[in-house]
Amino acid sequence: METMQHSTMPQAVNPKDAEENKIIAALGYLGFLCLLPLLLKKDSPFAQHHGKQGLVLLIAWLILWLVNVVPFVGQVLWVLGSIGILILVLLGIVNALNGNMWEMPVLGKYAKDIKL
Repeated sequence: METMQHSTMPQAVNPKDAEENKIIAALGYLGFLCLLPLLLKKDSPFAQHHGKQGLVLLIAWLILWLVNVVPFVGQVLWVLGSIGILILVLLGIVNALNGNMWEMPVLGKYAKDIKL
């Protein structure tokens, strides 16, 4: 019987890469700071992974910000979406600091598609 790995489970990571880059990877979840690992740590798969996920969260937040102008529905989506993004940011930071190559649910698949 074949077992499927859930997409949000931590992936295998080079321990040395994770240890050397976990701080900059965690910073990648803080808005525009996602550019730090993407631009400064191009040789680190660990930092790139977390930077790309941070970029996807930033784009999602910007989309929510634009939707916020729609009366009522926009504000509801803004509040709920912002709570969801905040949770993903916190989980991302914790996983980066723990050296896990965690793929966030729902939006993580888009981060994999980013080619820099």
